[in-house]
Amino acid sequence: MEVVLFEPEIPPNTGNIARLCAVTGTRLHLIEPLGFKLEDRYLKRAGLDYWPHVEMHVWPSMDAFMEDRAATRPEARLVIASSKKGGFAVHRFAFHKDDILLFGRETAGLPPDVRDLSDLHVRIPMLKDHGRCINLATSCGIVVYQALASSGVLDNEEWY
Repeated sequence: MEVVLFEPEIPPNTGNIARLCAVTGTRLHLIEPLGFKLEDRYLKRAGLDYWPHVEMHVWPSMDAFMEDRAATRPEARLVIASSKKGGFAVHRFAFHKDDILLFGRETAGLPPDVRDLSDLHVRIPMLKDHGRCINLATSCGIVVYQALASSGVLDNEEWY
């Protein structure tokens, strides 16, 4: 499983997602431009002492990431995660253990050209008229654990 953050803007969100990736063994990819510097104290603080356990890659563009994906893991599906534009409810989607979960910017989501990179879109159901969205780090946690559970990864003896 892999998580891709497209042009993340808020350091504590990325730090919290890094912690999530550390405890789940999920590779983390950041697509530039970032809304912060990797040395940001809020990013580091949110990630606490989990940073040594995070496999993180920073990419200069979505195109660069997609080229690497095509060359190194072409079988991995790109899943547009937590899309407000529709898609499968996350609890009804059949995830695969090698899926790549793509999340958009905190303030703007994903631009249409990036959304169009995949036909696989999932959303987190929310009550109508009770808010616009769920925080990026929370959304990522919901989707990652649902993906790990539904793909059978959590049934492995490594998990407690």
